Amino acid sequence: MTRPSLAQAWWLAARPKTLWAGLAPVLVGTAVAHGHGGIRPLPACAAAIGSILIQVATNLANDYFDHKKGADNSDRVGPDRAVQQGWISPKAMLTATGVVLLCALLVGLYLIAVGGVPIAVIGVASLICAVAYTGGPYPLAYVGLGDAFVFVFFGLAAVVGTTWVQTLTAPPAAWIGGACMGLLATAILVVNNLRDRTTDAAANKRTLAVRFGARFARLEHALTIAVPFVLAAIGFTMGWVPVLAAALPALALPLAIHEIRSVWTKDGPALNPHLGGAARLELVFGLLFGVGFLL
Repeated sequence: MTRPSLAQAWWLAARPKTLWAGLAPVLVGTAVAHGHGGIRPLPACAAAIGSILIQVATNLANDYFDHKKGADNSDRVGPDRAVQQGWISPKAMLTATGVVLLCALLVGLYLIAVGGVPIAVIGVASLICAVAYTGGPYPLAYVGLGDAFVFVFFGLAAVVGTTWVQTLTAPPAAWIGGACMGLLATAILVVNNLRDRTTDAAANKRTLAVRFGARFARLEHALTIAVPFVLAAIGFTMGWVPVLAAALPALALPLAIHEIRSVWTKDGPALNPHLGGAARLELVFGLLFGVGFLL
């Protein structure tokens, strides 16, 4: 692609199409809070800002460390990365990662004041894992733990934490919503890892797609998309979520089926649009699930 301006390069490095993975669970957690005591706008907004900052920091750190470890190179089939292309220096990318993490910490201090020890634990773990995802001596993404990281922090922790700072409770509905969002966020990662499995293997990045192959990755993708619909139904049968929260996500089934079919039959660069497709599905599912608590 044509060399972008510096501002465009930073925007691309933040990977805007993935940022819904940071925002969608906060929307769900806030909707659950509405059904369990009421929404508190300031903590809700702070949770949204903090979650997006963690997502951006993870993306920037990934750009830096994947280049440093050789996972991003001239053979890359995914979208161009800022450090690998020379748009942004490694030093500037590392510095920016630190600045974004510091901003997330400042937001987190307010949320800790509101939510206490549970939020402190979530916040500290999130900050550490944002870097440890691809950095440090045992980077999570390089040993096959990236999927678990995304499920826990961009699903369970984000939704339950958002509900907690507004209600000081963690009802079963928040855990159901968190599992749904975590699985759908993981679907984004699975598409990425399926696409990059050849270059990842060469860089000794042992994602699940590298360890178990393309067929496993496609099955994982299908399950991470299908199971949230089942969980929503289970939540209703257990009396944890209202009927609309279980029923409305079904409107997203055509999009879900399209993504599963497409990823099952495509490979390499043809998978790039389905990173955004998985993110859109997560947002649509989250909005529909959340509206079910608001109506």
